[in-house]
Amino acid sequence: MSHTLAYILGIVILIIGIGLSVALHELGHMLPAKHFGVKVPEYFIGFGPRLWSTRRGETEYGIKAIWLGGYVRLLGMLPPARPGHPDKPGSMVAEARAESLAELGPDEQDRAFYRLSTPRKLLVMAGGILTNLALGIICLTLALGVIGQPALTSTLTSVAECVSSDVDAGAACTDADPASPAAAAGLRAGDTIVSWDGETTSTWADVQTAIGAAGTEPAVVVVKRDGQELTLTVTAVEVPRTVYNADGVPATDAEGEVVKQLRPYVGIGPALGTVRTPPGEIPQVVGSAVGLTLKAIATLPAGLYHAVAAGLGLEERNAEGLVSLVGVGRIAGEVSSAGTGTDAGLPFSMRLFYMLSLLGSLNLALFAFNLVPLLPLDGGHVAGACWEGLRRLWARARGNPDPGYADTARMLPVGQVVFYLLIVMALVLIWVDIVAPI
Repeated sequence: MSHTLAYILGIVILIIGIGLSVALHELGHMLPAKHFGVKVPEYFIGFGPRLWSTRRGETEYGIKAIWLGGYVRLLGMLPPARPGHPDKPGSMVAEARAESLAELGPDEQDRAFYRLSTPRKLLVMAGGILTNLALGIICLTLALGVIGQPALTSTLTSVAECVSSDVDAGAACTDADPASPAAAAGLRAGDTIVSWDGETTSTWADVQTAIGAAGTEPAVVVVKRDGQELTLTVTAVEVPRTVYNADGVPATDAEGEVVKQLRPYVGIGPALGTVRTPPGEIPQVVGSAVGLTLKAIATLPAGLYHAVAAGLGLEERNAEGLVSLVGVGRIAGEVSSAGTGTDAGLPFSMRLFYMLSLLGSLNLALFAFNLVPLLPLDGGHVAGACWEGLRRLWARARGNPDPGYADTARMLPVGQVVFYLLIVMALVLIWVDIVAPI
C-alpha cells in the first residue's frame, strides 16, 4: 500500500471510530429514555443532508452526511412556562418550548422528558457521558493489555559481527577485531531472548539487566527461533561504553570529555515492538489518562491561550495541548502510514496501539467535555436535573410545596452563547493545527 493510501486509510478509520463513538453515546441517552417511556422520534448519526434512514416503531434511525456528531431527539426536553410567568411571544425560549412539546399528543403528555423523576433524568443524560468514559477505558485497556505499549523488545534485530574499536560509534569491523560474543555464540537476528543466565526476559530492559548481572562469566541463554527454543552459551566481554545522564545525554567530566566506563558487551540490538502492560498496572495508567483529560478540560482557557500563542509563533506548540479534529486526523494519517515507505519497519502492533489510544483519548475527551455544566452540553442538562432535585429535597425538608420542574429553557440564551463560543474555539484550533501542527 502506498504512503498516501495508508494516510487516507488512517483518516477513514478515525472517522468510522468517531461515528461509532457518537452512535454509542447517543444510544446511552436513547435506551434509558425509551425504557422510562420518553417519546423518541429520531436517532441520527451526523448532521446535514440525510443519507439513509429507516423507521422502527415510532423512531426514525438514520445517517447524515457530516460525521461531526449526532443526536437523539427526546420530546419534552423543556417544560412549559410556569403559570404566571409566560414567555415573551416569539422569543427563542417560547419557540423552543413549543417545538419541544409539539409532537406530543394529548394522551402522550406523560411521555415528556421533563416529567421524569430527577434520578431518571440523570440516568438518561449521564448515559451518553458514561458511555464515552467506558469506551475510552476499553480502548486504552485493549491498547495496553492486549496490544502492548511501544517498547524495545527482547527480539533481536541485529547481531554485531565483531567487537570493533568503538562499539558505541558503530566503527566498522577489521580483520584484527575479534568476533562479537553474540556472533561467536550463534545468536541471530530474529531470535527472541527467553531467558539470560536463568533470568526470564520479556523486554529489552530485562535483557540489559541480565547481561549486566552476568558480567563476563559464561551465561546460558535460551532463545526462541522459528518456533523452537534453543540453548546457547554467551560470554560477554568488557568494552568502554558511554555513560548517559538521566536526560539521555552523554555525561562529561570536568574537562568536557565524554565519560566512558567498562561494561559487559555482547553485540546485539533490540527490535522495536510492543510490550503488554501487566494487568495490575493498567488501572493506574488508565486512571492517569482520565485525570489528565479532566485537567485539560478544567484548564481549557489556558490551553486555548497557549495554542493561539503557538499559532502566532510566540511559543512552541505543546504536543499534549489542545488539538482540533484536523490535528487528530493528521495524527491518525501519520500513524496509519508509518508502516510504509521509509518507515516500513514500524510494526503493525505499534500502529494499532497508537490508533486505539487515539480513539480512547477522543472518548475520554468527549466524556470530560460533556461534564461541563452548561447547555447545550449534556452536563448542562445534568446540572439542571441536579438543581431540580436539590430544590425538591430542600422544599420537602422544610415542609414546603413541591417547587416543580427546573426551568432549563431559561438557560437557552446562555446555551446559544456557549454554542457559538464552541464554534469559534473549533475554528481557532483548526487554524492552529494548520499553521503550527503538532
